[in-house]
Amino acid sequence: MINSNADALGIIFPNSYDSFVPELVSERLMASIPFASRYRIVDFLLSSMVNCGIDNISLIVRKNYHSLMDHLGSGREWDLTRKKGGLNMVPPFAEKNVKVYNGRVEALASILRFLKAQKEKYVIMSDTNLIVNFDFKSLIDAHVESGADITIAYTKEPLSRDLLDMEVGAKDMYYTLELDGTRVREIHLNPKTSGEQNLLMNIYLLERELLIQQIREAYVKGHSYFERDIVMPNLNKLNVQGYLYEGYVARITSVKSYFDENMKMLDEKNLDSLFSANPIYTKIRDDNPTRYINGAKVKNVMAADGCIIEGEVENSILFRGVKVEKGAKVKNCVLMQDTVVEAGARLEYIISDKNVTVTVGQEITGTDTFPVYVEKHKRV
Repeated sequence: MINSNADALGIIFPNSYDSFVPELVSERLMASIPFASRYRIVDFLLSSMVNCGIDNISLIVRKNYHSLMDHLGSGREWDLTRKKGGLNMVPPFAEKNVKVYNGRVEALASILRFLKAQKEKYVIMSDTNLIVNFDFKSLIDAHVESGADITIAYTKEPLSRDLLDMEVGAKDMYYTLELDGTRVREIHLNPKTSGEQNLLMNIYLLERELLIQQIREAYVKGHSYFERDIVMPNLNKLNVQGYLYEGYVARITSVKSYFDENMKMLDEKNLDSLFSANPIYTKIRDDNPTRYINGAKVKNVMAADGCIIEGEVENSILFRGVKVEKGAKVKNCVLMQDTVVEAGARLEYIISDKNVTVTVGQEITGTDTFPVYVEKHKRV
């Protein structure tokens, strides 16, 4: 891990965009959705912060956070087990003023006392629907060099069909930027514009004292959303700068996009783009290496430790402990932890959640445009 400490603390919102993937978050939140055979989505932003020397990180959770607590534990795998700073999870009702929040303003208002007590100069805020190996040190350097009040990270990409089809009154919103050089002149909420856009990553950097001031003022006025209620009305008063991120980004906006972004990890180019910059840390599960039994046929597969493969597997992501028995065929699938595919079963375009069992001889088939999701602990 990089030892040079950044003068910043991190705040992560693990429940943001849960509404995009309702099937996957019935018993968890966006941050703890498994990805790329052995990771959870939160691992990427958490590791990115740690790699850049940020060692004071808070996660403000709203609901379904047991799986996240189990995954993160004390933060040991991320070197965040510390007397000062470290990993701090804030569940609702942990204190008298911590409630179930709607937007970032309400969430941050509930921890104002905590923010006032910290020593770091800057605050970095982020959601967790992105899989990205982000260089926060470069973001801080760009912020300081530009003299910005707020720096917003964005990517250049067309809006996905999921975003274009989203309901106008949706609770989880997305934003695009209009820039004058690098300065943000206008922010559009849930636009339906085609072509390449400056699409927000919902990663923000600003001074801690400025954040406290803005949250106090917004909360008193009954505001809820940081982007809509603080940043957008103050573009003429504050120096808001855009920071273009040009590295690899996987953006989860639906169950279909979750499937597609996992499958992209089978392309070595994408895999290198995501993992080559800095290491990504995750919870350790001591297990045996994957075993390929005599007669197994495997082609273009990402398999985590603990898997046992006796049948045929092609173009698939296998998480820890997956078992594919003799005579079973798995193609174009994402099989989460401890899924069992019994003898003679056939799966194609399937997302199986944890501890699913597909019984002998069963055949389940989805399509490239509509992968079938099998819920956690299901026996089919």
